[in-house]
Amino acid sequence: MTQTVDFWFDPVCPWAWMSSRWMLDVEKVRDVHTVFHVMSLSVLNEGRDLPDDYLTLMALAWAPARVSIAVEQEYGSDKLREWYTAIGTRFHNRAEPRERATIEAALADAGLPAGLADRGETDANDDALRASHHEGMDPVGDEVGTPVIRVNGMSLFGPVLSPAPKGEAAGDLFDGFVKVTSYPGFFELKRSRTVGPIFD
Repeated sequence: MTQTVDFWFDPVCPWAWMSSRWMLDVEKVRDVHTVFHVMSLSVLNEGRDLPDDYLTLMALAWAPARVSIAVEQEYGSDKLREWYTAIGTRFHNRAEPRERATIEAALADAGLPAGLADRGETDANDDALRASHHEGMDPVGDEVGTPVIRVNGMSLFGPVLSPAPKGEAAGDLFDGFVKVTSYPGFFELKRSRTVGPIFD
């Protein structure tokens, strides 16, 4: 039976992007289906004392997250998956600016109307964005970011990967991740990152 993996992402996060590509590789070697959901680093960091450069990023992160929740609500989770691939490729692999023109181009890539970019410029749908955010983040607490992955009813932050494994290596890592989630008393594994995001 196909195993469902729920995955919460913010489109501007490079670490979530790499973990999402890992999950798509896992799908090729394991009977797994990834369902993507939206969280928001801007929501997560509201009211926090942050460096100016990160505050600038958080201001830019609202629009892609708002467009993402609009895509999911109006077109469903499969189209959200396509949109995430489109916007993530442009933001991360191509290093395109986090601006409306990039959002519109990604919408076109995913076969979505350019007018959806308007949703990024209003807070009218923020209740839905916050609800999706809290569904993913509340089970893991507020000391982590994205990605958050839920397997077998257990939610965990991570894994943080660079570069993302492929083929059977992707499947092996997923097997280990699932084993970790099977123990309800498990909370944390961590080491300091020694490399930045490595996209391929």
